[in-house]
Amino acid sequence: LYSMCEHHLVPFHGVAHVAYIPGTNGRITGLSKIARLVDVFAKRPQVQERLTTQVADALVDELGARGVIVVVEAEHLCMSMRGVRKPGSRTVTSAVRGVMRDGATRAEAMSLIVGK
Repeated sequence: LYSMCEHHLVPFHGVAHVAYIPGTNGRITGLSKIARLVDVFAKRPQVQERLTTQVADALVDELGARGVIVVVEAEHLCMSMRGVRKPGSRTVTSAVRGVMRDGATRAEAMSLIVGK
């Protein structure tokens, strides 16, 4: 994902990990639609925390998902280019909704995200 920090007007970039459990209505979406959803929210000046929650909330609202987890990992150029000047540092945010709040379900989703 690519976005623009609304505080400093410099870019941040990274990846969004998205997992959801369909609702009882059975509605699902194509993988490209999830990527597009992330892009829709990332196109505007943004803070990473809000971007993360907007993606999670949209999946619950639009699909009726029973559970959603969104983890965003991004490098903020405001951290790399100015201020503390820590190139390569990454910020990780998460939003968890519905049945993904259950410890075992959340742990399974996180293990898939981190690849362990």
